[in-house]
Amino acid sequence: MPYADLHVHTTRSDGSLDLEGVPDAARRGGVDVVAVTDHDRLQPFDEPIVERDGVTIVNGIELRVETPHGERVDLLGYGVEPTPELEGLVERIQRDRVERGQAIVDCVETRLGIDLDVTVDEGFGRPHVARAVDAHPGVDLDYEAAFDGLIGGGDPCFVAREVPSFERGLAALTGAGGLVSLAHPLRYRDAEAALALTADDDLEAVELHYPYGRDVDRGIVERAIERHDLLVTGGTDAHEHELGVAGLSRDEFDRLGLAVS
Repeated sequence: MPYADLHVHTTRSDGSLDLEGVPDAARRGGVDVVAVTDHDRLQPFDEPIVERDGVTIVNGIELRVETPHGERVDLLGYGVEPTPELEGLVERIQRDRVERGQAIVDCVETRLGIDLDVTVDEGFGRPHVARAVDAHPGVDLDYEAAFDGLIGGGDPCFVAREVPSFERGLAALTGAGGLVSLAHPLRYRDAEAALALTADDDLEAVELHYPYGRDVDRGIVERAIERHDLLVTGGTDAHEHELGVAGLSRDEFDRLGLAVS
């Protein structure tokens, strides 16, 4: 059972777990440390790492960026503190998220002839739309089907959003004092190209432990770790209430140097 789950989403982005419910979920999952890594959104913590009801919570963020080779990848920032650069970047992303979210909702409602009855605000993402479609009594589409044929990449109601460059996103995260890790490298179209980004000295870690839901060759990730002397991160990528599906051992977490000051 992992000691630390360093990839958890809440209702502040597209998760279903309230931020206040994280300690209870951590105890149910048997983990002592949780990194809250909501998409493109900072947490309302005074410190980069805090204690809540006996659970260590790391102030994190998952930031989508565009690489020089044209692919979009996610960077996980851990132990970040707000800076004008990072706050400004996140504010711009959230404005774009709201505009994009409303465009997707409008398209789905028009195409299906329904009212999704959702509020598009900060943190809104496609999972909110898929849940609303799944819950609507007049639609014969579940959550997965909404993504597979309606709002997924290339689907009729998919709308791309603007994201910062890899260089800008990485600089903003490191400038906020955070440890930066490449998220779920084997989910990308070109895993080798994504892992090549870890040659950048400011990208100190890579997410090794991750529940891909399919057989994957972690060997290319392990070779990148050895080649670039990377730290290891890991987590459930939880969007529901179950934590501890994947994560770090106590020794792996201690190597990150993330501790309450």
